[in-house]
Amino acid sequence: MKKIAVLGAGAMGHGIAYVSALAGYEVWIRDIDQKFLDKALANIQKLLDKAVAKGKMKEEKAKEALSRLHFTLDMKEAIEGAELVIEAVPEILDLKKKVFEEVQQYASPECIFATNTSGLSITEISKVTDRPERFMGLHFFNPVPVMQLVEVIKGELTADSTIEYGVKFVKSIGKTPVVVKKDVEGFIVNRCLVPYLALAIDDVDRKVATQEEIDATMKFKYAFPMGPIELGDFVGLDILYHSGEQWSLVPNAQALKEKIENNELGMKTGKGFYDWSKGRPEIPEELAGKYDALRLLAPMVNIASGLIEMGVASAEEIDLAMKLGTNMPKGPCELGDEIGLDVIAKKLEELHAEKGLDVLKPTELLMKMVKEGKLGKKSGEGFYSYRGEVSFKNLLIEKDTENKIAKLILNRPHRLNAISFELLDEMELALKQLAKDDEVRVLVITGAGDKSFSAGFDLQEALADPSTLKPANSAMVSARGNEVFTMIEKFPKPVIAAINGYAFGGGCELSLACDFRIMSKAGKIGLTEIAIGLIPGWGGTQRMAKIIGLAKAKEMIMLAKRITADEAEQIGLVNKAVDPENFWDEVNTLAKALAELPPISLRMAKYAINYGYELPVEAGQAIEAAYFGIATSTEDVIEGVRAFFEKRKPEFKGK
Repeated sequence: MKKIAVLGAGAMGHGIAYVSALAGYEVWIRDIDQKFLDKALANIQKLLDKAVAKGKMKEEKAKEALSRLHFTLDMKEAIEGAELVIEAVPEILDLKKKVFEEVQQYASPECIFATNTSGLSITEISKVTDRPERFMGLHFFNPVPVMQLVEVIKGELTADSTIEYGVKFVKSIGKTPVVVKKDVEGFIVNRCLVPYLALAIDDVDRKVATQEEIDATMKFKYAFPMGPIELGDFVGLDILYHSGEQWSLVPNAQALKEKIENNELGMKTGKGFYDWSKGRPEIPEELAGKYDALRLLAPMVNIASGLIEMGVASAEEIDLAMKLGTNMPKGPCELGDEIGLDVIAKKLEELHAEKGLDVLKPTELLMKMVKEGKLGKKSGEGFYSYRGEVSFKNLLIEKDTENKIAKLILNRPHRLNAISFELLDEMELALKQLAKDDEVRVLVITGAGDKSFSAGFDLQEALADPSTLKPANSAMVSARGNEVFTMIEKFPKPVIAAINGYAFGGGCELSLACDFRIMSKAGKIGLTEIAIGLIPGWGGTQRMAKIIGLAKAKEMIMLAKRITADEAEQIGLVNKAVDPENFWDEVNTLAKALAELPPISLRMAKYAINYGYELPVEAGQAIEAAYFGIATSTEDVIEGVRAFFEKRKPEFKGK
């Protein structure tokens, strides 16, 4: 078992230790005071107890994870024999340097060092060690057990092999790595996010708009989970102020300085720009659109283009990092392409003339793209190409060509894989591609991450346009979802819904359109639309009744029930409920078994079942007879009969 050391038992440290122990590492947590270690142990125990109570983890696994955690005040004990040391002490440069000066006294020559910093120089910290080439940044996001992103940062002296190790480690603990190829201020996420927050506060300070107008616009028109002022309060205005003082991106506004002087630091003190004493502030939706959102979006796109220009990361990597690290519905490069890069450049020129900040001056890359006519979606090319081969932003497709299995992954973990209009469009294209792919005999549909299969229709994004739920438009929303899900029902190959987490509303309806449903016991499932005043609109009222019967379907739909995997198996809603640790083994076993069967006969059987089900018996039998005739005319029948008599396993060709 590999040993790692985590230095610092605070929120970040014990979170890193927790996910590492779950992944099978022996973890030594070191701090300078026993009370910090005791608090860390108590917090980890709460996390484990909660996971067990919710059925996400067996008690035996929780005990095993806890047994792999070791708490110590002794630096030597923590470090000796460790393969990796992750420092997670407070964000003070001199303190981090001091820690690594001590660490190297006990570390083996092969040990790799990592600092969990949100923006301090990796290069500068590494220089106090005897192994700068084996030193990297691992920027985890808070809370660590929940947030998927880890920025893996390369210092000026970091070896490529160290970064490769970091990427492998991050994947091994179930997180998503994004490599930051150069040691720049703020890395990716904070380099884009902090100016976004600071510029919003500056606009309040300049009376360009009220804080409510800014937040309402970003929240309701652009579907951000929080507006920038509210988010600043939520994160902590002192943290934002410290970042502004530390980095040269955007100077702190006078309004922010006054908040710091008055100890009005946001949610944690009960007051910041908003009053948090009675809970989260209410942002009036009717104020959405009264602020020019390009004043914040254009600088973010510009910063992203600067990161690309410097070779820090690609557009895809930047967008992935921002979506996973901030829960933005779309990354800055995607937004830039949608808005139009010429529009972005024009707004930046206006803002640069107004405020004179370097961060507002259009980058050379951005101006070059505009000059070359690469304006985004409207021209067919921007940060992304919109011509030729289809590329997906909300889906991942993985193929196991050896076993002829394809996996279609809803890739919006930052939104619990909620289904947007864009995702529906991409799903339609993917299904058409996979239907024609002779190397695919079975399709598995699942969700990215380990929390959600799909939380349903992305209402937050849809409601950014107030007209979405007007009767005529909402009918089209329903029709569009039904159109795509019917493609799954008619898909010419078996489809397995691998329900790896929550499947609510439209996510449940998606699974109902599949031929098989295997569900992790860590998840829950249900048609929950009634609870918010809607009804299922993507086939749920029809398919649910066919699968579990009329009485149970009414119970599920009309009571908006959310049931466990075991309950779903009992009523026949899913084929099998599986412990989380065995989930993918079960899915793969079923997929491989189906892939070995005759493809044409599987297709005919699927159609006969789906479309003969509600017909009179005679009509259903006529369909069955026609499909039987097709099956008997295949070469696979001859192969199957021969194999039967020769007592061997048939090799079906799908001919």
